[in-house]
Amino acid sequence: MTEEPSRLTPAEQHAWSNFVRLQSKLIGRLSHDLQTECNLSTADYAVLVNLTEVPGGRLRFLDLAKQVEWEKSRMSHHVARMTKRGLVTREPCPEDGRGAFVVATPAGRAAIAAAAPRHARAVRRLFIAPFTPQELNTFGELSKRLLEQLERDSLQDGFVLRRQQSHGLETRPDWRQG
Repeated sequence: MTEEPSRLTPAEQHAWSNFVRLQSKLIGRLSHDLQTECNLSTADYAVLVNLTEVPGGRLRFLDLAKQVEWEKSRMSHHVARMTKRGLVTREPCPEDGRGAFVVATPAGRAAIAAAAPRHARAVRRLFIAPFTPQELNTFGELSKRLLEQLERDSLQDGFVLRRQQSHGLETRPDWRQG
């Protein structure tokens, strides 16, 4: 069996470093746009999108944390901040005295309704416009392949993916729609 090289090849390094730079710049620009135009962080946006996509605008606390791939403590702190701003509330879970629901408030629904079209325009301008339809399809398929590999690896290793603060944007296709 051949040993795997300890360093990336020049082609691998080129692809990796460009991806890292792309991700950092794209997320940074989208985050800045959300914050300045809508007064929402990417973390706020991620929480509100996940809540408003489900009937009733409510998810169990731990289900929401799994959806955005955050640790329980991060979710708890962020929900507390959003609650203070009136974007969400916490409600007890009648079936489980220890559990809780996170619920989008009318103000939270209004915030995401206002932010979604602006966010979609920014995604189109910064991410979609530079590609031909075929290139966009290829990028989508390659991204899907990487996401599936990450999911397999996380299940195999029992690893829970942790998303850093700067990575609050989700990569699911429905995010492009806001």
